[in-house]
Amino acid sequence: MLYNFIMHESLSATIGSAAKPSGDGGTLSIDLAATRLIASDMDVQPLLVEIAALENGVVPTRYVRNIGTIGIEGQLKLLRSCVGVCGLGGLGGHIAVSLARFGIGRLILVDGDVFEEDNLNRQELCQETDLGRPKAEVAAERISAINSALDVIACQRFVDAGNIVEVFSGANMVMDALDTVSSRLTLENGCAQLSIPMVHGAIAGDSGQVMAIFPGDPGLRAIYTSGDDRGAEMIVGNPPTTPALVAALQVNEAVKILCGGEPLRHGFLLVDITTNLYQFIPLK
Repeated sequence: MLYNFIMHESLSATIGSAAKPSGDGGTLSIDLAATRLIASDMDVQPLLVEIAALENGVVPTRYVRNIGTIGIEGQLKLLRSCVGVCGLGGLGGHIAVSLARFGIGRLILVDGDVFEEDNLNRQELCQETDLGRPKAEVAAERISAINSALDVIACQRFVDAGNIVEVFSGANMVMDALDTVSSRLTLENGCAQLSIPMVHGAIAGDSGQVMAIFPGDPGLRAIYTSGDDRGAEMIVGNPPTTPALVAALQVNEAVKILCGGEPLRHGFLLVDITTNLYQFIPLK
């Protein structure tokens, strides 16, 4: 305990000497080079330096544009959080990138698939040079390049009832970016066992839906009643704009849950960008 206290005090003093006024003039900030140098000199993780900075009212420069919306306390909550992303395709790629830019401290990125050529039209993580590569491996590389301070865990596996609790153990919530009803229901059951919320998203053509599901809430079984494992996306496809929009809405739900806000519970938000429809549909 004495060592930790001394280390914390030394870290705080070092951060204070490296802090500078940010562009708005009202916030002290510390840049990327300084945080990495401090982490190296003091042999600690860069994430811990960023957390210590925020605890001392100093904002890592990369997060300065977040603070006006979520505040320093909100940014601290994100850096201390762990979020799972289940599925790293059209929705999951955009979700993982946005969570990394927001500063979620620990990301569990899960997908057992590899990139294929028809992924190139919409999947944020997929480039021509990635064809045939595991999605989880590529995701970890991209996220680490965007925000190297984060703790990124890549799981190249498909989730099922036998492994889902193990895979997402320690997560504060899980993002549903799957593409079949059966796998989504399995994920919902697993989150209920872990007593954590799940943020659901689904897309088809120019339409999508988003909802936050807490244990005990009316969930996916109130929506998917036909028994079909795949939906309209098999006919209308998925253009690049729809997953980007729905993923952004899902990430916004995650931030509201972690930082405090009113999530989309007990119903889902239906969006259709062809008709400019945004409608909340309540569930019983």
